[in-house]
Amino acid sequence: MITARQSRAARALLGWTQETLADKAQVSLTALKRLESENGLDVYETTRDQVGRALVSVGIVLLSTDRGHGVLLVDDRENRKA
Repeated sequence: MITARQSRAARALLGWTQETLADKAQVSLTALKRLESENGLDVYETTRDQVGRALVSVGIVLLSTDRGHGVLLVDDRENRKA
């Protein structure tokens, strides 16, 4: 499950605005803003899932351990050449 911080961090790595991510994830901008809010607003699981899938599809890896959460941008251009 993607967290607010992971979503914001992933957008920063990609250089995307909230509008871009909302479009790519096919969710409303309002829903994305709720997800990225630090106020603990309720967000549908489907929204979290769609946002997470959109980010993973462009190379973002969502990291979760007992010590915290993070994101990684995988650059697989080398693999695409083969």
